Amino acid sequence: MNSWIENPEGGRDRGLRGLARAWIEVLIRPRRFFVNGVAPGDQAPGLTFAAAVAAVFVLGWVATEPTVVPSIAGSFVLSAAVVVLLVTALAAPVGLHLTAALATVSLVIASLEFDGGVSFRDRGGVSETVQVVAYASAPMALAGPAVPALRVLCGGYATLLLLIGFRAVHGTTPFRTVLAGIPAATFGYGIGYRVVAAVRALFAG
Repeated sequence: MNSWIENPEGGRDRGLRGLARAWIEVLIRPRRFFVNGVAPGDQAPGLTFAAAVAAVFVLGWVATEPTVVPSIAGSFVLSAAVVVLLVTALAAPVGLHLTAALATVSLVIASLEFDGGVSFRDRGGVSETVQVVAYASAPMALAGPAVPALRVLCGGYATLLLLIGFRAVHGTTPFRTVLAGIPAATFGYGIGYRVVAAVRALFAG
């Protein structure tokens, strides 16, 4: 699941330049990106992308709200470094795969036919779902600063990207796209990136 493959069917370029290009492209040309940049079995670039987004998010959060950093090491800088490392190496991969698992289940439910059968004819596989969830998180790299309105805006755009990705990769109808995408977006971006908390803060204010 986390290994690079020699010849992906499309897929993303490797390295920092590939990450930067993927981030820009998914933000400004999402449908074309998901059609051309998501490849069967090529999950490692997506995992790397999701980890990078999470790292940038946490750095922005720590920079604007230092009190969120627990006293782990002997100094604030070391404690912040440990937090960023844990999020990048542990929380991001776990969160990505949990969100992708929820999205996969939602896609199965959304694909149920009225006669009790299941329509998977045009669906991509689990690998593609993982990649869509990862790349759709791109706006959350900008949501680190502790500004509720900014996080809500970024979370809304990430959700829209997720729906576009599901539609492009899995060929779902608009209704089924929403049915499959909203639970995953709520868990992955709403809870994982504290968008739900930001919405509550806005209404509380």
